[in-house]
Amino acid sequence: MEIASPCVVSLTWRLADAQGAEIDELSEPVEFFFGGDDLLAKVEEALEGQEVGFETTLHLEPEHAFGDYDSELVFFESRAIFPEGVVEPGMQFEGPPPGAVTPDMPEDAIYTVTEVYPDHVVLDGNHPLAGIALRLALVVRDVREASEAEIEAGSVGSPGLSVLAAATPGPHLH
Repeated sequence: MEIASPCVVSLTWRLADAQGAEIDELSEPVEFFFGGDDLLAKVEEALEGQEVGFETTLHLEPEHAFGDYDSELVFFESRAIFPEGVVEPGMQFEGPPPGAVTPDMPEDAIYTVTEVYPDHVVLDGNHPLAGIALRLALVVRDVREASEAEIEAGSVGSPGLSVLAAATPGPHLH
């Protein structure tokens, strides 16, 4: 079956930065909705019209991947709003954490705790790969028709989707 919207593609890949350092590897195929919200636009462009077995390596500049790094999406919140001993670097919150007092924190961002100090916590609303040029080597493992529910949702909705999901600044990680 030829890849055309709407359909579901199963992919494996190796994702690296521009210097070749591995960021993510998906060795077991994962399904993505083609023609919706599951894949970056440049990935969809490369897959359009292809079939099972197609392999390619893409170079993605930040503007075609997860956007440029925006220092205005870094916020400092009081350590007191977090339960004692619970907050640590790497934790993520969908939207501002409960009790956040910083004005204008985007509600639709995923915030990553980057540093924890005695009096404050640093929250970064940028995608972890923002500002990074990427190399993506991918293989199409399967193509199938999308179900009505998948078409309506514009997504396969697989939990644990890797880094290629949702492509605009402030994306939602699955």
